[in-house]
Amino acid sequence: MALPAPLLLLADSRLPAGGHAHSGGLEPAAEAGAVTDLPTLTAFLRGRLATTGLVAAALSAAACAHAARTVDGTARTRGEAGGDDGDGGLGGHEAWSVLDAEADARMPSPAGRRASRAQGRSLLRAVRAMSPHPVLDALAAFSAPHHPLVLGAAVAVTGGSPADAASIGAYGAVAGPASAAVRLLGLDPLAVHRALADLAPQVDAVAAEAAGHARGDPRELPAASAPALDIFAELHLQADLRLFES
Repeated sequence: MALPAPLLLLADSRLPAGGHAHSGGLEPAAEAGAVTDLPTLTAFLRGRLATTGLVAAALSAAACAHAARTVDGTARTRGEAGGDDGDGGLGGHEAWSVLDAEADARMPSPAGRRASRAQGRSLLRAVRAMSPHPVLDALAAFSAPHHPLVLGAAVAVTGGSPADAASIGAYGAVAGPASAAVRLLGLDPLAVHRALADLAPQVDAVAAEAAGHARGDPRELPAASAPALDIFAELHLQADLRLFES
């Protein structure tokens, strides 16, 4: 079945949500000499997908599942008729708080957390302009919700599923840095997109794994780490000259 057009908009790099200003760690990796050409870029993307990409996709799927329950008016708290609502017995604003805290816990770098919240703020502004909804208003109660949470909520209010949210999150984990590599390293755009095409089966596999956690306890979401990306994020924040925010 074809994806609804609003979901295509969420996956489009031209969405005015500030993603073009973030390299996903590619800029500091290139500055450190860890990414210099197409093979090293491919290795970087593969590693990012398996770690922070999986985490972001799982958070997006969980946020979508919670937002969908809220949209449908079926969120329940523990102890009420029907039992557990699938998010550890948490409903409404409390579940968003838990998901936000779980996102924080999976981002050891303060610079990484700052970048995620900046992108979340930008995306939330864009999707509220496109598709106003009370669920998005509830997220706006946070001063700056993490990007995966906003993405998941946006997918839910535009008619998508947790699997859709996971797919968009996993794809974004590699597409953004790949685009940045073209600008930073002067790589052939066609070769870079061939690398992305070759990664497509792994993107689908990561998305499927992430979607499998959507309706479980958010405290049990994947917590794969990428210490080098955390270090790069902190070094990038201290750099005198930067093309990208992160």
